[in-house]
Amino acid sequence: MSKRSSPISATVDFDADGVQHGFLKLPISTDESAWGAVMIPITVVKNGEGPSALLTGGNHGDEYEGITALLKLANTLQAEDVHGRVIIVPMMNVPAAQVGRRTSPMDGGNLNRSFPGDPDGSVTEQIADYFTRTLVPLVDVVLDLHSGGRTLDIVPFAAAHLLDDKEQQRQALEGAKAFGAPTAMMMFELDAAKLFDTAVESQGKIFVATELGGGGTTTPERLAITERGVRNFLIHFGLVDGDLEVPARPQVYVDMPDASCYVQSEHTGLLELTLALGDEVKEGDVIARVYDMTRTGAAPVEYRASRGGLLVARRFPAQVHMGDTIAVIAEVVDSLDG
Repeated sequence: MSKRSSPISATVDFDADGVQHGFLKLPISTDESAWGAVMIPITVVKNGEGPSALLTGGNHGDEYEGITALLKLANTLQAEDVHGRVIIVPMMNVPAAQVGRRTSPMDGGNLNRSFPGDPDGSVTEQIADYFTRTLVPLVDVVLDLHSGGRTLDIVPFAAAHLLDDKEQQRQALEGAKAFGAPTAMMMFELDAAKLFDTAVESQGKIFVATELGGGGTTTPERLAITERGVRNFLIHFGLVDGDLEVPARPQVYVDMPDASCYVQSEHTGLLELTLALGDEVKEGDVIARVYDMTRTGAAPVEYRASRGGLLVARRFPAQVHMGDTIAVIAEVVDSLDG
């Protein structure tokens, strides 16, 4: 039985040349607005025939690097700059972005754990369904801009995933390298089944993921990396003219081969990290201590690295709970093969 059409409607024409600013409108009925709508801003920049790209931010509402960079791009990108079509959605999960949270206040939904979505489901599932069945089929390549949000801080990187289709994997990895972040990664996801990444890749599209900082804020350095990376992505895939802007330092290649890269807490307490982001880690090193906040005189629990590499992500708040990811360690490699 086929799904019904999406309840979301677009105020833009995806086939029209020029620059259009509009909305994806999802009807809702709440105590505050009986006949209301979730209004997701969208920009379409089109100039004749050519490749199509979808640029997304705000999949989580507290990840501001991508949101800011795409709002700026939507304000400045002109049709004459583009060969083909660029679709820009700075805030996929507008309800979450409006309150600065990872998840939606309307239904508690985590958009990036809601794909492929459901047109008859919650608000978050309906948004996921529209991207899966309407926007992704329109494009050739997708760039999804993430960061650590309020609870993580992450070394800026662009990443691809291991895929059964090796040509699709190769193109994604080349796009991740071209993004030009300080680090490029072959990334292992803990829970890939319901990610936007998987919804895109399962349609045979090229998908590049990023993590670009965190802490629930932006810095000039990380925003510059994001803006440069978006432009490099468009240049690499033939949507705008120009030369790739490479990082001042050589790009570091890292691999996350399996779930052991994630260090997760088995305790609740006060977190002391012994290393900074980007520091080298050796197997067996103490990378964190967790202190019991209910009493003095109790020795902290030490967490040691089960593998060597670089500390590429860390928990941002000092308080930690059982199950929280404390750190992520990725292996440094000489090259990433697509």
